[in-house]
Amino acid sequence: MALSLSTSFDIFSCSPQNSRAIAVPVPRTRATYSPDQRRPYEPFGAALTLWRERGSEVLLSGPAGTGKSRACLEKLNAICIRWAGARALIVRKTRESLTESALVTLEEKVVPKGWSLLQGAKRRVRQSYQYPNGSEIIVGGLDKPSKVMSTEYDIIYVQEAIELFENDWESLTTRLRNGVVPFQQLIADTNPDGPRHWLYQRCQAGKTIVLESRHEDNPVLWERTTNEWTSVGLEYIRKLEGLTGVRKPRLRYGKWIQAEGAVYDDWDRQKHLVDRFDIPASWRRIRAIDFGYSNPFVCLWIAIDDDGRMYVYRELYRTRRTVKSHAGEIHRLSGEERYEFTVADHDAEDRATLLENGIGTISANKAVSPGIEAVQERLKTAGDGKPRLFVLRDSLADRDEELIDAKKPCSIIEEFDGYAWSRGTDGKPVKEDPVKVNDHALDALRYATMAVDHKLPSLESPEIRESRERAQAEELEIQWRDINADHWWQS
Repeated sequence: MALSLSTSFDIFSCSPQNSRAIAVPVPRTRATYSPDQRRPYEPFGAALTLWRERGSEVLLSGPAGTGKSRACLEKLNAICIRWAGARALIVRKTRESLTESALVTLEEKVVPKGWSLLQGAKRRVRQSYQYPNGSEIIVGGLDKPSKVMSTEYDIIYVQEAIELFENDWESLTTRLRNGVVPFQQLIADTNPDGPRHWLYQRCQAGKTIVLESRHEDNPVLWERTTNEWTSVGLEYIRKLEGLTGVRKPRLRYGKWIQAEGAVYDDWDRQKHLVDRFDIPASWRRIRAIDFGYSNPFVCLWIAIDDDGRMYVYRELYRTRRTVKSHAGEIHRLSGEERYEFTVADHDAEDRATLLENGIGTISANKAVSPGIEAVQERLKTAGDGKPRLFVLRDSLADRDEELIDAKKPCSIIEEFDGYAWSRGTDGKPVKEDPVKVNDHALDALRYATMAVDHKLPSLESPEIRESRERAQAEELEIQWRDINADHWWQS
């Protein structure tokens, strides 16, 4: 059954009850959607079931590299071609994160080259893709919900659904009422998280249909005629087999499991990962550095609010660059910001190189157990109902392509997920000895936390302190003059 622009897209008329779960045998009929034969697409396994599924909520879950995003985007594109005037939404927790993920796949792998809907704005500022038949794909992020929640859709695609809160998910379902497509649907993809995640619980409760994607679904990795890995597949699986900690069962086998023996078992993306906001000028700011070359060099920018909470708001995480090169990038990213201090690993030569390039540092307290305990305490919910450590979304300055290709962590968020205690001869975690791998950003965080919590004498110069206090006074003045402030209306 070959599909083209002139067909009726029979793949969508498949009886929905026959594809409620991936365990149901899938017909061997080939279904190739190829508008101009330059970008053929043939869904297999869970991807094919996704195409046929008409349930209101469908999650394509599975390990890394199975073709989940491609399958979802191909379905959106086909629907927009099949039903004139259809409205679709591609959404993620933040708009910025779509630019180098879903939109790259859509423009380079799904939509044929030369199609008119690719003309116009660049990906970074793109708001929609308009089809000649009146269909439209809108692009948005839930960091600016008014732009995506103010209209109606026939189908919504959520990329990396574990980033969302359940309230985000349920709010999106209320926008499925455009009525052009005969089924209104929210589809999503994700790599697994822990079993306590709301999305896993929602699937277990039967509210969301979950389809289990596998590497064998991806024809780039698996040759179906011979039932064996392709050369690309062999190399890719080799990389995944080399993963450590919880990342291996999640990204290789697609399992929703909790990290066994996790060092920071209180870490919760739903709690500690927060949307970006403008950091008040009056807040204290510091930087923390862990040196590396083959291993990542990490610099964290951290703001500290008036209650002592720490916010990681910027992150440099790169391999195979010199310290001098990193110093230039730190200056560029820091701009006009002022810092109380920059705490760094002990390497004397690297610290001297930073100093030669205008970045003075203080030596970190590298005691492992006290440092881990200090971070653990900050991750716990305090008496005010909030933890005392947060990471702002989209803090990473840029992603290291070499680390991505090696399937290694590329940020502090990804390190949190897999940081675990080593195991004794009895197989049980040894809670004094973390595994020293993929912990570079967490080391920098430990240096910063020890410096802040152990009352390291401030290196803040009188000039910086005066500037910060002046900014704080100006903010208080603005708050006082605000006519909407409560104090104007209290008797």
